[in-house]
Amino acid sequence: MAIGEQTFGFFIPTVSLMGVGSSKEAGEQVKALGAKKALIVTDKGISGIGMAEQIKQQVEKAGVQAVIFDGAEPNPTDKNVHDGVKVYQDSKCDSIISLGGGSSHDCAKGVGLVIGNGGNIRDFEGVNKSTKPMPPFVAINTTAGTASEMTRFCIITNTDTKVKMAIVDWRCTPNIAINDPVLMVGKPAALTAATGMDALTHAVEAYVSTIATPITDACAIKAMELISDWLRPAVANGKNLEARDKMAYAEYLAGMAFNNASLGYVHAMAHQLGGFYNLPHGVCNAILLPAVCEFNMISNPQRFADIAVALGEDITGLSTVDAAEVGIAAIRRLSSDIGIPSGLSELGVKETDLRIMAENAMKDACMLTNPRTATLDCVVGIFKAAM
Repeated sequence: MAIGEQTFGFFIPTVSLMGVGSSKEAGEQVKALGAKKALIVTDKGISGIGMAEQIKQQVEKAGVQAVIFDGAEPNPTDKNVHDGVKVYQDSKCDSIISLGGGSSHDCAKGVGLVIGNGGNIRDFEGVNKSTKPMPPFVAINTTAGTASEMTRFCIITNTDTKVKMAIVDWRCTPNIAINDPVLMVGKPAALTAATGMDALTHAVEAYVSTIATPITDACAIKAMELISDWLRPAVANGKNLEARDKMAYAEYLAGMAFNNASLGYVHAMAHQLGGFYNLPHGVCNAILLPAVCEFNMISNPQRFADIAVALGEDITGLSTVDAAEVGIAAIRRLSSDIGIPSGLSELGVKETDLRIMAENAMKDACMLTNPRTATLDCVVGIFKAAM
C-alpha cells in the first residue's frame, strides 16, 4: 500500500506455530529448512532447568544434530554474540534455533547476521545494513513479551559504549516462530508482569506511530484487549494455561503491530536504561509508558481514547481528551496491579545520568516514528517524570 511517496511494508515469519504442544514440532521444522546441525542459542536459566536439552533431543529425534550455546545474557552483548559465532563455526553448524525470551532471540539474530555477512555485530546497527541472508532460523519463544521470535528487530548492547544498538533488518526475521504456552507455564510472576507490559508497550507505541496502518492498528488493538483481560490472571497464577495461551497471542499480535509500525520514545529511552544499568527491559518500558503517553497525547488524543476502550474503560460522555487521560490512567493501574515499581528511582536510576541517556535516546532508531517530536530537554523531562 502506498500513499504518495510512502510505501508501507509488512514483515512476518514465513511460518508461525501457536498453541499447546507446538514446540514439539521444532525438529521437523528445522529439518524442513534443510538443516543438518543446529546451534541452539539460549540462556543459562533455560539450560539449567533442562528445557534446552529437551529441545535438543526433539531436534535430534527428527534427524538433525544440535549443539547448545547458553551464553545469551539478559540484555545480550556484542561479546555474547561473538562467543556464539565461535561455537557455531567450531561446531560446523548450518542453522540456528533460538530458545527463550528476547535475550536469546536477539543474541541468536546477532549470531546469524555475523555468520551470514561476516564482520562485527556493531556493523549492523541501524536499518537494513545486512546484504546476505542468515542461516535457516527457528525461534522458540518462552515468554509473552518481546515478540523477538517473530520480528526484524535485534537489540544488542555495545560493551564499550554501554549503549543498546537497535538493529532493524528484514533479513533477521526468523523463518519459523513457535509460541507454545506450555513453555511459559511456571514463569515467575515478576517476569510475567514485566514481559506482559513490554507487549502492551509494543501495542501502544505501534498504535500511535506515525507509520501505523489499518493492519497494524487491528493487531495493536486486539493485543491491548487480550492483555487487559489476561495479564492479571497470568501474573496471579503462572500455571493458568488459558491465560498463558491468550498472552502468547497478545504478545505475538503486538509484535505484528510494532514489527511494521515501529515504536517510539518509550523504547528509545528504555534501551538506554538497559544499556546503562542492565535493568529489565519490560520493567523500564512499563515505568516509562505512561510518562511518554502523557507527552504524546496532544499529537492525537483520539488514538489514546481508543486505547482506553481497548483496555476496557467506559468513556461514555467524556470528551476526547478526558477519554485519552482515562486510557493513560488505565495503563498506570494495570502496572500497579501486577507489581511493577512506580518509578525509575526504585531501580537505582540517578538523575545525574538522565541527560547522557537522553542524548543517546535521541539517536535511537525508535525515535523516528514517535507521534510528537521532542527536544533533548523534553526527553530529560520525560525521564524525570518517570522517576
